[in-house]
Amino acid sequence: MAEEAAQRLALPAGLLELCALLGASRESLRRPEQVAQRKEVRSLSSLDPEVLSVFVPPFVSQEDSHVAGASCGHLSKAHRRSFRKKREKPWAEPRKGLPVAPRGPDSADVSIPNGVDLLALPQLCFPGGVCVASEPKEDCVHFLVLTDVCGNRTYGVVAQYYRPLHDECCFYNGSAHREMLQPPPGVVGGFVPFAVCVVSRSPYYSALKDCLSCLLTHLKFCKDFEVDNHIRDFAAKLSLIPSPPPGPLHLIFNMKPLQIVFPSRADPESPIIDLDLHLPLLCLSAEKVLQVLTCLLTEQRVVFFSRSWALLTLVAECFMVYLHPLQWQHPFVPILSRQMLDFVMAPTSFLMGCHLDHFEEVSKEADGLILINIDNGSISCSSDDDIGIPDVPLAAAQTFIQRVQSLQLHHELDLAHLCASTDPNSGRARRRAWQQRLNSQIQQITLQLLVSILREVKNHLNYEHRVFNSEEFLKTRAPGDQLFYKQVLGTYMFHSFLKARLSRRMDAFAQADLNMQAEEDRINGIPISPRRPTTEKMVSRKPSPLQVAHRRMVVSMPNLQGITVPDLLPRNLSLREVDTVEYGSSIVDPSVTRQATYTFKIPEVHFPLVSQCVQAYYADCISLLSKAMSFLAPDNSVLLARYFYLRGFIHLMEGQLLEALLDFQSLYKTDIRIFPADLVRRTVGSLSAPQRAQAEQKPELRRLISEVTDKPGEAPKADDRVKNFELPKTHMRLDDFVKRVQESGIVKDARTINRLFEALTVGQQKQIDPETFREFYNCWKEAEAEAQEVSLPSSVVEHLDKNECVYKLSSSVKTNRGVGKIALTQKRLFLLTEGRPGYVEISTFRNIEEVRSTTVAFLLLRIPTLKIKVASKKETFEANLKTECDLWHLLVKEMWAGRKLADDHKDPQYVQQALTHVLLMDAVVGTLQSPGAIYAASKLSYFDKMKTETPMAVPKTTSETLKHRINPSAGETAPRAVDVLLYTPGHLDPAERAGDAHPKLWCALSQGKVAVFDASSWTAHQHCIKVGASKLNCMVMVEQNQVWAGSEDSVIYIISTHSMSCNKQLTDHRSSVTGLAVRDRTRAPSEVYSCSADGTVLVWNVRTLRVTSRLQLPSGRLSSLRLHSGHLWCCTSDSIVVVTTDGLLHQELKLNENFKEQSTSFLSFQLLPEEQLWVARAGCEDICVWSLQDLAQPPTRIHLQDCSAVSCLIRVKRQIWVGGTGLSQGKSKGKIYVIDAERKTVEKELVAHLDAVKTLCSAEDRYVLSGSGSEEGKIAIWKVE
Repeated sequence: MAEEAAQRLALPAGLLELCALLGASRESLRRPEQVAQRKEVRSLSSLDPEVLSVFVPPFVSQEDSHVAGASCGHLSKAHRRSFRKKREKPWAEPRKGLPVAPRGPDSADVSIPNGVDLLALPQLCFPGGVCVASEPKEDCVHFLVLTDVCGNRTYGVVAQYYRPLHDECCFYNGSAHREMLQPPPGVVGGFVPFAVCVVSRSPYYSALKDCLSCLLTHLKFCKDFEVDNHIRDFAAKLSLIPSPPPGPLHLIFNMKPLQIVFPSRADPESPIIDLDLHLPLLCLSAEKVLQVLTCLLTEQRVVFFSRSWALLTLVAECFMVYLHPLQWQHPFVPILSRQMLDFVMAPTSFLMGCHLDHFEEVSKEADGLILINIDNGSISCSSDDDIGIPDVPLAAAQTFIQRVQSLQLHHELDLAHLCASTDPNSGRARRRAWQQRLNSQIQQITLQLLVSILREVKNHLNYEHRVFNSEEFLKTRAPGDQLFYKQVLGTYMFHSFLKARLSRRMDAFAQADLNMQAEEDRINGIPISPRRPTTEKMVSRKPSPLQVAHRRMVVSMPNLQGITVPDLLPRNLSLREVDTVEYGSSIVDPSVTRQATYTFKIPEVHFPLVSQCVQAYYADCISLLSKAMSFLAPDNSVLLARYFYLRGFIHLMEGQLLEALLDFQSLYKTDIRIFPADLVRRTVGSLSAPQRAQAEQKPELRRLISEVTDKPGEAPKADDRVKNFELPKTHMRLDDFVKRVQESGIVKDARTINRLFEALTVGQQKQIDPETFREFYNCWKEAEAEAQEVSLPSSVVEHLDKNECVYKLSSSVKTNRGVGKIALTQKRLFLLTEGRPGYVEISTFRNIEEVRSTTVAFLLLRIPTLKIKVASKKETFEANLKTECDLWHLLVKEMWAGRKLADDHKDPQYVQQALTHVLLMDAVVGTLQSPGAIYAASKLSYFDKMKTETPMAVPKTTSETLKHRINPSAGETAPRAVDVLLYTPGHLDPAERAGDAHPKLWCALSQGKVAVFDASSWTAHQHCIKVGASKLNCMVMVEQNQVWAGSEDSVIYIISTHSMSCNKQLTDHRSSVTGLAVRDRTRAPSEVYSCSADGTVLVWNVRTLRVTSRLQLPSGRLSSLRLHSGHLWCCTSDSIVVVTTDGLLHQELKLNENFKEQSTSFLSFQLLPEEQLWVARAGCEDICVWSLQDLAQPPTRIHLQDCSAVSCLIRVKRQIWVGGTGLSQGKSKGKIYVIDAERKTVEKELVAHLDAVKTLCSAEDRYVLSGSGSEEGKIAIWKVE
């Protein structure tokens, strides 16, 4: 039954798709004038090649079991997986030398893989034709790329070799012949070429070239009747080799005399690299390589030329790798035979390759082609008119050239100090290791080139509405780069790139962008709007390496006594100067290290190749994999996942479906990135009824089957279209206006856009016409452009902070401190004096005491004047701003109010929001240009109204305890609730980079999003890690390198703290995971206890990720659990249950026995070393405390004043911090109560948030962090005393 199911299942292909023998037809070689050549004739006319034999896997089927003892000669009768070319008609006079073809199976009996055209294959295997040589030639190889109608590619490696025409060994159709062609008198014997072509789904150019080299050592000297058997055995071997899974595990196979290595792709998104990536750098200069990349990025019609057919494909494939993760989406035909030259007439973009002999013909026949001569390193155009290929942006080009020039491209230099290798395989291994290092460096250099070219695209994307503002992006490009970007932006390649960015795909580009970010970008990891160039950017100063090193040495909690916005280190934005020392000294980014690689040796394949032999091979594979897994270090999950993948694959090949599913289930828990979901789905679908029933009885398989089969239908494909931003053409009501403003990238916050809508519609119908929106948009963008053009002299910059930006400049006005322009930054006002530019301090916003708009008499006129009283100065600043006075009055008051709110609430976000209001007010006044414009703009003076209309002082205790606030929802359209907080201390793990050793704050937001902050500076470390799509209920750190997160969707997600990604999932729970607890052990592996709402408690071995124990509590909803004194404490809705780790009931505290309230339930609890149990109940305003010595005694109740509900509590030192909701100044707020654990009295009552306190966590017992609900969505940091 298992065998039948395996036959029904379409098994994944191994390395081999097809193997073919090709050569000239027998009839064409019979003609004497083509058989031989006279001594004085140097060449013969080309013959027509054809397919002589084809071999397609599988070569052994289950029906072959009855021929286990059959010889290889009888094997061909057991299956029909090959065919030989039929003789079209009998010969009239057979002659010696060329055999008569026997009847064989027709090609229709063989299933030819898609993408392989047997009619075109001979032309590609002999692109220059079949020419009989007068002397034997060296064996040679070249490479093919075959594309089917759907764009799927297969790859071919062709080995050509020569056999003497008059030799008895010359063969046709694998049969022996006694007839021989004798050369005519005076004619010298010739050598005829044959080709063996191997086609694979994977581009294993070097590996298959080595395999064919081993095969040719047998073919050239074997008897004619042995040729087909040799090729069949060769193909059968390759067909049994599985494709290595993505990751660091490479496969080794002994092909005798060589050890063949099949490298894996680095990750599921990366290409397989099995070629020398430095070949283009040997053929072309770095400048020419850049020109070729430009042609590809702008999707030109490109044709490579060379006298070497092999170089055509290899160089073209290298450029495809250089583009990764961008993908060439047009025709890709790196080898054109002479019969295919008309392909270059295609009107679409393409990349093709031709022999250099056809250079003149191709250049004359088609216009608009980019012609690249690989042999002499030249690039030209086929037409007289210049196509106008633009240059790569200069800064990126210079950096690329300098890095390429510093590469060591010659292996001989690397070997100069080493002794000669006496073992060919060890020498090859040394060469392979050198090549892998060089390939890694080249990949990084080309990836950094792409990142430097395209990294700022993200600043013009709107992720919520999938909009790219191409017009604004082009405006930010240097004039000399405009042509390049205009052409790139119109390509299919760039469109796919935009799709990936808008989907927030963490591919190679995104990871490199993250690694290459300047310090400023790391600090502003969460996007802040609006953004302007800092003062240091204006003068293009570089950050000191000592400053960067100093920041990265911090690995403990910061001193928050006087926390300020961190100094931002600027990037070097110079477009025309590149420091050669900076880029030349380090080829490879020191923060990115090449991943270590491992190998697994495939066992030998025994012959004759019958079913029993193949089953023995499978058994050997499984035995070796199981042995390797047993010797593996427990924490080496990377290799373990690859072994599970390979063993599951082998189990499938031998028809053991249940064993395969068990391995894939283990793989699912170990590394979900390489989990073959479609293959598992098809495997489950092919199970017979008894197998399905047997699988359902295994708990570990039941969930896997439900995962792949129980989902209702095919999920609708997400809309991945990319829209280009366009100004509206119709009137807009509020909802449409909000969407349009968000698409424009001006503002994302919906509440701010609502206030903007009110401002633009004052005194009008509540809708905005297209003209008004266009005027507003233009005013905003003009202000942005003006800010970019602001240039401050160094004498002014030295008075400003590094991160200050000039957001607004007034016109030239007269003040009581001179004539000049008033400049507004996020921190201060200053006067930029005219004449010789100078700096005059007006005031920081923190020091302003009063702002007034008044008039001053001048002759018969009253001139509007702005007066600003500063705390530290006696003299009031006066500026005759005239028509700008009312606007500046609004702007300064809003910034003043925002600064005060930021100081009171310890939240710098208020300053950023005030800046947004200021710029929106400026744009509104510029849009309306009417007497009511100032009144309309005042609708956006939100913080000033808060300060004047509803002054709400922060309570003194709250202000003294509160140290800082951060906003994990910054850059979102609306705040997100902070569901769980987890602090992980800093540690210098050898596997981590120095910058990653900082302590981190993990914030679980709604819809399975986790934001990570660097807790040494409270700046964004990584904006978002996606873990499912449901709410997270709990998080815990495990063994310093993992964060486990329990979700409402019943899955435990495991996040690696090294890669900052989630690649593992535990799916054994059947209900939402509500609690996690870690039991650390010094010698044995750590254990993690997890609980779910249905009362299940699972015990996990951290190293193996297997369930070692399972407990089931009969009580109601299980909400949390704790480990205390060797017992497991579990909180359910109606009781707190104490059980041993073996599941035996020890104690139980029942709700109905202690409380008369019917509507309440246990919510959370804490255990103190003083043998106390602190419990919070839902909907209650008190905390209950029991002594663990006697739970039967009534609890002590601690009343929480003005508390309406408790949501969480934690223990910090000798205090209990309780979070919930309560009244403050007559309004419902999120409150925190700090209780002394000894005296059981409330020490502090903190007004924490505008919304309920959802979660609390402690940071080294020095700080407590609280997260609020979706109304506010912020995190507050509190000092512990």
